[in-house]
Formats: sequence, C-alpha cells, structure tokens
Amino acid sequence: MPTPLSGEDLDRAVAQLPGWRVTDNGLTASYRVDRTLVPSLYVAVAAAEDAADHHAEITILYGTVSFVLNTHSEGGAVTEKDTDMAARINEVAADHQATPL
Repeated sequence: MPTPLSGEDLDRAVAQLPGWRVTDNGLTASYRVDRTLVPSLYVAVAAAEDAADHHAEITILYGTVSFVLNTHSEGGAVTEKDTDMAARINEVAADHQATPL
C-alpha cells in the first residue's frame, strides 16, 4: 500500500518534476501542445497509466492538457505512485512536443 508523502519528501519529489506542483487536489501540471498532437499524447499517457495501474484526472482544453494525480486509497494524498506517474507523464509529454505551463 502506498504511503502519503509529506514535508521534505514531498518537496524533494516535486523539485525533481518540472512543471508539477502540489495543490489541494493533489499533484498537478498543465502542458501546452499542438492540437493535432493532443490525441496521440492522450493515448500514450493512457497506456502509461494502464501499465502502472494508476490514473490521472485529465482535462483537455484546446491545446492545453492538464493532469491531477492523487492516490484515492490514501484519501487523496500524494504518494510515490503519483510522483512516479508524474515523471512518466513528463517523459511522454516531451515525446509529444508538449511544454509545461
């Protein structure tokens, strides 16, 4: 079972995740991407989520794709599962020419 990150562990993890920040909803990031690449970005993120068995809340608005990660089984806290998925989303986003906002 994942353990919630707090304090220094959370700060250290987020410092390694360009574009990500902690909000009341969890770990969040938004990316700007060419609208023609949004479908392939979404498909690639969905495949990564399925492989990790951990899924983000995803919002798409024109050329902006936003993600919220938290661990429901831990009351919506941010855990290592979330920071690992955020790192993977950063990789996928870079592969699809998406830039953090």
